[in-house]
Amino acid sequence: MSTLLIRNLQAIMTGLPGSAARHAGPDMRIDGDTIAAIGRLAPLPGERVLDATDCVAYPAWVNTHHHLFQSLLKGDPLGINATLTPWLAATPYRYRAKFDAQLFRLAARIGMVELLRSGCGTIADHNYLYYPGMPFDTSEILFEEAERLGLRFVLCRGTATRTRQLEAELPSALRPEKLDGFLQDMGRLARRFHDPSPSSMRRVVMAPTTPLYSAAPEEMREIAAAGRELGLRLHSHLSETVGYQDSAQAMHGCSPVEFCERIGWLGRDVWFAHLVKLDEQEIRLLGATGTGIAHCPQSNGRLGSGIAPIRALEAAGVPVSIGVDGAASNEAADMISETHAAWLMQRARGGQLATPACRGGTGEQGADEATVEDVVRWGSSGGARVLGLEALDGLRVGQQADIALYRLDDPRYFGLHDPAIGPVASGGRPFLKALLVAGRDIVRDDAIPGLDLADLGRQARAAVATLLAGS
Repeated sequence: MSTLLIRNLQAIMTGLPGSAARHAGPDMRIDGDTIAAIGRLAPLPGERVLDATDCVAYPAWVNTHHHLFQSLLKGDPLGINATLTPWLAATPYRYRAKFDAQLFRLAARIGMVELLRSGCGTIADHNYLYYPGMPFDTSEILFEEAERLGLRFVLCRGTATRTRQLEAELPSALRPEKLDGFLQDMGRLARRFHDPSPSSMRRVVMAPTTPLYSAAPEEMREIAAAGRELGLRLHSHLSETVGYQDSAQAMHGCSPVEFCERIGWLGRDVWFAHLVKLDEQEIRLLGATGTGIAHCPQSNGRLGSGIAPIRALEAAGVPVSIGVDGAASNEAADMISETHAAWLMQRARGGQLATPACRGGTGEQGADEATVEDVVRWGSSGGARVLGLEALDGLRVGQQADIALYRLDDPRYFGLHDPAIGPVASGGRPFLKALLVAGRDIVRDDAIPGLDLADLGRQARAAVATLLAGS
C-alpha cells in the first residue's frame, strides 16, 4: 500500500500526557494503518499528499458509552425535564417495544453518522435492546452499520435478568432475559465478532444494564466470571444519581462501589458510565483497582444528576474516558459537544467548591481543573485505555492512524490565539477535512462517501412520525 503524507498542519494535539500533549509537526506520514513519521517531511516518490494547511490534527475520538438506538428519541417532551428514573419510564422504556429491525438500524446509522462527523473513530455502544424471542438481531445490525461506515465498534451487550415489575404483566419487549440465554448469546458473539488484538476493529463486552437492579448478586458474579473466561471486558452504569446510594444501602448495607467489589465487578477490565455520586472511600477503591470511568457530562447535566469528580478520580488512579450516553438524554450526542462540556463542567465544579478567604478558604479557583489537553487525552487515548485498544495510544509513531483533521474556517474560530484548542474550547462542529480510521479516510472534505445526508434526515423525520403515531 502506498503511503499518505499529511502536510502543513497548523497544530497537532496528540492525546498524550504532559509535555507530549502537542507536537510541532507540521507533517505526518501514514504507512498502511500506522503512523510512520511526524515532523518536517518531504514527499516520497508516488506518495499521496493531503494538504492540511490551516487544519489542526486530533486523535480520532473514542466514545466509551452510548445507546445508539436512542438516536430517534431526542427531545421527547415527556422526558425533557425529568430526572433519571422518571425519564427512563417516560422515554426509553415507553418506546422500547416500538423498535423493529428497520427503525433500530436507522437509529444506529444516525447515531454513528453524528459521531463520525464530530471526528469520532471508535464507538462503544451499550446496547440493552434484547428480550426473549426477539425477531431481529440488534448485535448483528450494529456491527453491520459500523463496518459500512468504516468505524471501530465495541458492542457492550446489555441484559437484565430481573425486573421490578411482575414479568407476566409486561409485554414481550419489556421482559427480562434468562441468565443462561444471555451467557449463550455472549459466547456466540465472542466467537463471531470479538477480536482481542490491540488494533481491533470489533470487540464484545459483558454489559448488564446496572449491577444493582439488572441481575441478582450471584448472577452478577457469574457474568463477571464468564466474561473473564472469554477474555471480555465488563461495563455497566453506576452511581449516576443519589438513588444508587439509597438503593445500595437499602438492599446491601453498603455503597454502590463496595457492592461492586463484593460481586467481582471492579478491576482494570471494568469501566462504569457516570460515577457522579461518590464518597472519598469509593474514589480510593476505584483507583486502587484501576476501574475506569466513561464520563458523560452532557447527559449528567441534562438529567440534573450532577458533575462527576473527574480530577479526584484521576488523581486516585482511575482511567478516565468520555462517552456521549444516549441521544434521548443528550440531544447533541457527538464528541465535540461532549468534550466541550467536559472542559467547562470540570472547571465549573472546581469553582463551585471554592470558598472565600474570609471564611478560611483559598478564594477563586477552578479555571485550571481541566485543560483542553486533558480533555483531548480523556476523549482519545483515555478511551482506548479503558477499552483495551493499546494501539490507539495517541498520535505518535507506531500507533494506529486514527486521526481527525479539523479546518477552523467558521467565525466561531476566528481570532483564536491558539488554534490547537479550537475544536474543544470553541465548541460547535468544525469542518472535518478528513477522518482517518486505521489509515483509511472515511470522511473527505466534510462528507461521508456514499451517504446522502439529506435523505437520512428525511428518513429520521418519517421514523419519528411513526413512533409518535403509535405512542
